[in-house]
Amino acid sequence: MAVSARLLSTLGLKGAVVSLTAQFEAATGIRIDADFAPTLVLLPRLRAGEAADVVILTREGLDELVREGLVVAESQADLARSFVGIAVKAGAPHPDIATPSALRATLLVARSVAYSRLGASGVFFAQLLEHLEIASEINAKATIISSGFTAERLVSGEADLAVQQISELKQVPGVEIIGPVPRELQRPAVFSAARMASAQCPTDADRLLRFLASPEVASVLRDTGLEP
Repeated sequence: MAVSARLLSTLGLKGAVVSLTAQFEAATGIRIDADFAPTLVLLPRLRAGEAADVVILTREGLDELVREGLVVAESQADLARSFVGIAVKAGAPHPDIATPSALRATLLVARSVAYSRLGASGVFFAQLLEHLEIASEINAKATIISSGFTAERLVSGEADLAVQQISELKQVPGVEIIGPVPRELQRPAVFSAARMASAQCPTDADRLLRFLASPEVASVLRDTGLEP
């Protein structure tokens, strides 16, 4: 089965995309070459001319590419919403994060909090710390990563709490998700897909997009921590 379409996807959908592209390949015989990174990492790669047929980015990131003419506007599809959550190492106590005041207290007593510098969740969390007026205290002891899964820092013992999209926290074995950040503090990320204007396999790309936006993928999205 030859490579027929290249997909660049934001890290937040990795769990779902790995499962869904396997289903797509089995059903169609079209192989998908997928690569994953935060949207803020993928955007400069795409602007520099990296080849891709389909992209999955945050809604804001995709809107930028639409304005720049790099994706086909008519091919856009919103796939899922994602909420930011907090995890601990498996077996560790689950501190209270149910309210803004409880979350604030929990963050302050943590030895270190792991979050991403470039991912959508990291941008959100940095702003949340400012809103809670604890940015200097948390960042003084934070474990900030450039990309990848923050929950890996729980397994390694570098942090007590990991903050990221719930769909990303679920990718790391050996951790437990306490729950989402309180809904009144959240700004859910919307992940959206489109065909690149420079797609080498536009027919296969459109077929993949129709599949990813179809109702039949909803259960996989939910199982990986996303809302269709």
